[in-house]
Amino acid sequence: MTGRLRTALTDLVGIEHPIVQTGMGWVAGPSLVAATAEAGGLGILASATMTYPELEAAVAKTKAHTGKPFGVNIRADATDAPERIDLLIREKVAVASFALAPKQDLIAKLKDAGVVVIPSIGAAKHAVKVASWGADAVIVQGGEGGGHTGPVATTLLLPSVLDAVDIPVVAAGGFFDGRGLAAALAYGAAGVAMGTRFLLTRESTVPEAVKQEYLRRQLQDTVVSTKVDGMPHRVLNTELVQRLEHSGRTRGLAAAVANAAKFKHMTGMKWSTLVRDGLAMRKTKDLTWSQVVMAANTPMLLRAGLVEGNTQAGVLAAGQVTGIIEDLPTCQELIDRIVADAIARIEGLQKNL
Repeated sequence: MTGRLRTALTDLVGIEHPIVQTGMGWVAGPSLVAATAEAGGLGILASATMTYPELEAAVAKTKAHTGKPFGVNIRADATDAPERIDLLIREKVAVASFALAPKQDLIAKLKDAGVVVIPSIGAAKHAVKVASWGADAVIVQGGEGGGHTGPVATTLLLPSVLDAVDIPVVAAGGFFDGRGLAAALAYGAAGVAMGTRFLLTRESTVPEAVKQEYLRRQLQDTVVSTKVDGMPHRVLNTELVQRLEHSGRTRGLAAAVANAAKFKHMTGMKWSTLVRDGLAMRKTKDLTWSQVVMAANTPMLLRAGLVEGNTQAGVLAAGQVTGIIEDLPTCQELIDRIVADAIARIEGLQKNL
């Protein structure tokens, strides 16, 4: 049996271990989320790349494989966010996770229904805002993290957020083992959240060849690009990314429009819905119209790589930890060894004090 580390996060959500598997688009499906939950962590379904019926089915499938708490990540700016929130409440999902700050009334509605609200934030001022609106906890990701990321390292961002709020703070960006968990707890965090480390597990549905591509990479093999969707995005430095980096603005916009059409066809969304979502993104993220159009690249480029396994035509979101991960454990093996290592290191420090 693995030991336990009781923190404000484990008490808040009712999980065994202070470890969160993040809601990675095209990756965090029922298989990975249920396996994480069964191993004692908090798994989060990624709904941004799902239609409403797909999310409904994913929640049902996850519940069929675990009776333990799990979460769902929702785009707060999506036009159907209220319907998705109603689904979480109806299905008694434990946690609502948000990549963008949800409106105060949505937080209140979820909390009134007993759903724990945990937004992801990238600055102390954003943590203060969502805490004042009633968020139960926050996930703070430093620049080492994969996907959309900021310029400040976790080692600086984390303490700034901890000093700014009095709700539980979960550290993300650069975590993959027990040393990281012990360090995060020493900072004052209530746990760690990991994306790339869970992508590289047995239960992850990412194609095996793509997983091997990640394992072959070195620490210097990720790059933060704004050419994927107009915003800083940490990805593997592939030939496609290099072509995007050297492409002109007109070519990038043309590709984005084409990918928007593909995403529309795949999801069955109406152009009016895409436009409304674009307007919401422009308002909440303070984007230019060029960046809004570029954002259409993200779902399809990530799908090509992470679902279809086409590394020549797809983009692979990746944290810097990619270059230090060497194996593909099960979620149970991963969480057990992280917790055991963290406990051993904490006990070792106590003995040496």
